[in-house]
Amino acid sequence: MPMPAPTVHSGTHTSRFGLVLAAAVLIGLLSVPFWAGRADMRLIVEMAYFLALAQMWNLMAGYAGLVSIGQQAYVGIGGYALFALSIHAGVPPLLALPLAGLVAALVALPTAFVVFRLRGAYFAIGTWVAAEVFRLVLAQVTALGGGTGQSLPAAIVRSIADSVDGRDRLIYFTGIALAVGATALVFLLLRSRHGLALTALRDAEGAAESLGVDRFRTQLWVYIVAALGAGMIGALIFLQKLRISPDAAFSVSDWTANVIFIVVIGGIGRIEGPIVGTLVFFALRALLADFGTWYMIVLGAVAVIVMLKAPQGLWGLVADRFGLDFFPVRRLVRSTAPGA
Repeated sequence: MPMPAPTVHSGTHTSRFGLVLAAAVLIGLLSVPFWAGRADMRLIVEMAYFLALAQMWNLMAGYAGLVSIGQQAYVGIGGYALFALSIHAGVPPLLALPLAGLVAALVALPTAFVVFRLRGAYFAIGTWVAAEVFRLVLAQVTALGGGTGQSLPAAIVRSIADSVDGRDRLIYFTGIALAVGATALVFLLLRSRHGLALTALRDAEGAAESLGVDRFRTQLWVYIVAALGAGMIGALIFLQKLRISPDAAFSVSDWTANVIFIVVIGGIGRIEGPIVGTLVFFALRALLADFGTWYMIVLGAVAVIVMLKAPQGLWGLVADRFGLDFFPVRRLVRSTAPGA
């Protein structure tokens, strides 16, 4: 008697509950502008773009094995592209957001062919050097403010919305859309055949390549997608700030070090990791904001302790203990035979 064919499951009971929870959280976030203050909205937008940056970095490092410390390059390029398109090309700022992401992706393509010649620690250092080159180049462009930077003209700011409240709401909803979009993009990519290739490369690069997975092409498209996302996020960051400068746009501590902390604390290689890491990062920042340099010391100590005691991150520790998987990207093969 032939055995029944096994079935492949992509979801879990936990993921269904996670979908309901995510929908409830999203509805709550969308209601915030109608009852919260301006400071609360700006804080949530900041959390949203850090979450989106963390998802992009996690996609590269956690799945493609690209440990970059130069993602601030594309944050800065995206921010400067927004200012250039808005001021010199007359593009409406909100329309300039996706265009800024495309500019960052276009810059990432030739950059990748340079930094991909390096491996391991040399790749990480190479991405940081590339970001410094971009910073120095843009500091020489007088049309964009040179080394001192520039502010977005008042006329362009007013074109976003008729009132300050209207502008804050538009930026708020854009920030939420970017955070949700980045998370959904990573989830859908990992559920696709490209995600299978990434997982195979991460788990056993040699075996994956022997089965026909092209390491260079797979890592290349991940690098470009992460650059596109970082470019759009950078455009949003400096649209909210209304001012940009080379040092702020290409800050390794703000846009890469903090993001790496978020991913490592939350759990690298897990979609839930950046979400947990973002919440922990902002909670620590709120608690330690009045302690000056001790703030960075405590962050470093927390990172070291988590890496030593829970290399899989806080979410990994909880998920492995209780079997939780809100964003399942693995395929589970189950037998349909009686009693299996």
